[in-house]
Amino acid sequence: MSALDALLDRLFSEAPPADVRARTRLLILDTLGCAYAGLRQPKVRALAGEHPAAIFATAACWDEACEGLARAHGRPGVAVIAACLPLALHRNASLGELVASVIAGYEVGARMGEALRIRPGMHVDAGWPALGAAAGAARLCGATVRRARDAMEIAASQIPFSLYLPVEQGADGRNTYLGHAAWLGAFAARAALAGFDAPRGAIERFSELALGRALPPLTMDGYVILEGYLKRFAAVRHVHYGAEAALRLRPRLASRVSRIRLSVYQEAITYCANRAPRTPIQAQFSLSFGIAAALRFGRLDADLYYGDAFHDPELRRLEALVELEAERTDHRQATLTVGGLQEHVAELVPMTVAECREKFFRNASADADPLATALLDGPESQSLRSFLPDLFA
Repeated sequence: MSALDALLDRLFSEAPPADVRARTRLLILDTLGCAYAGLRQPKVRALAGEHPAAIFATAACWDEACEGLARAHGRPGVAVIAACLPLALHRNASLGELVASVIAGYEVGARMGEALRIRPGMHVDAGWPALGAAAGAARLCGATVRRARDAMEIAASQIPFSLYLPVEQGADGRNTYLGHAAWLGAFAARAALAGFDAPRGAIERFSELALGRALPPLTMDGYVILEGYLKRFAAVRHVHYGAEAALRLRPRLASRVSRIRLSVYQEAITYCANRAPRTPIQAQFSLSFGIAAALRFGRLDADLYYGDAFHDPELRRLEALVELEAERTDHRQATLTVGGLQEHVAELVPMTVAECREKFFRNASADADPLATALLDGPESQSLRSFLPDLFA
């Protein structure tokens, strides 16, 4: 039995521990809230009639406030939840069935992200997340391990070579990447369950041809969903370290700021050195904008990317002051110097359940408490339809 088959066999047969299931419920709540926020965007609403998994994933990543996993260098959960949630509602599945499928898809996707490390200039979202989505959707439909592997191989045979270029140019077409991954995973699962033949070795061949290296061994340890993060800020995770340092320094600043320097790990500069951002997506991937927004407004929320706040003169002055310096470390950390003050951030404090609920209410609505309570605390035997409205009805 291959390592991937062994992983699928464990995930499809083992009852996950209580802490894993609780974490998964919180992840679903947070992702659902991000999708509610994104669905208010006119461009996302204009996609009405497209595949619900594609729309959900596109909406969930719109403000860059959704989850991620450092070891995967991406977000294993969004595409899986996007593929599974509409399918679970269609099948009148229980909350427990949804949770089990999301866990399986997340754990598979996380390992794929860790193994299929992208090249510079590429973007992860339209790539390996489709493999987790395929596994999760197959699990939800009651597939065997063999059929789930078939779904992954079908998806791996057609994973796109996706570019970072739209982020560089401020093109929000990049937000369709996870939508494509969710759709591809869901479609590949349905094809596998319909009996479509799948090759073996497609994942390995993708790694060789698209990434230029052999697929490394998969890690098999525990449940990595417990390592995943939920975001306080509406920005790519690399931006959070500098923004958090800015928030800590802000109360100590007594005079007009005239110099700002950020020392941060190289990967953050590689992906987030966008200066003077002209569009929201450039700002979401901008170390300098995140620091400036935190210093100027004391927060880094999605609304700062729209309206007058985005063009605030003082915000723009601060952003222009930021100097970026790469540290010789792979550890995610940052040191921010503002004038004569300095703050080092080596770890980001995880969000509490209460903070996640508050974020969900901001994204959904103040009267969404019954939905949050059912999702976080209700019995897993309850039907999703009993408390969760169909977003695409």
